[in-house]
Amino acid sequence: MTPETYYFEIPGPERKADALAFIEEFRAYGSEINGTGGLDGYTEDYEGWLSKLKADYTRVPDEERVPARTFFFVRESDGRIVGMCNIRLALNEALRQNGGHIGYGIRPTERGRGLGKLQLYLALRVCARHGIETALLDANLDNPASWKIMEALGGVRTREYFDDLYDHCMAVGYELAVKKALAEHPEYEAMISTRATEP
Repeated sequence: MTPETYYFEIPGPERKADALAFIEEFRAYGSEINGTGGLDGYTEDYEGWLSKLKADYTRVPDEERVPARTFFFVRESDGRIVGMCNIRLALNEALRQNGGHIGYGIRPTERGRGLGKLQLYLALRVCARHGIETALLDANLDNPASWKIMEALGGVRTREYFDDLYDHCMAVGYELAVKKALAEHPEYEAMISTRATEP
């Protein structure tokens, strides 16, 4: 049986209804929203969000903002947005302390299928193309579903700390060797569509 295939897609205007439905599902389930590049704050101005994403990609890093790329994570068979991923292409000191390189989320009705691992694998491919050798990631300590994804791809826990900036809870920080993770998990290649964006 041929496995389902997935790809990263750069958000565009034709995806407005799908993107807003994605955010609405998180809200309906009372689920935390991560990795959307701020889409949840732009539901009344989707076009403004697209303009923000373009600016994000070409941004010169400073202590306020860094360049980033946001993707829809799409299932090829039905074109459904099953997740979203935001990748910071450089870090400032604040992001080194809280946030790291990659934020991601799988929509509530698509969880429990291993898609978070595949999405992180795709994110690491993007990191590799942008010369990021060690990806920093973090998650709330009480969200093992998130940090176990990091561990599944070889992430090493480097610290536990209190996040007094965003979620005001205990958090865990991980380091992930990008090339090593990609080399050790070739099984995910069969699940990546040839339509995968190569930014």
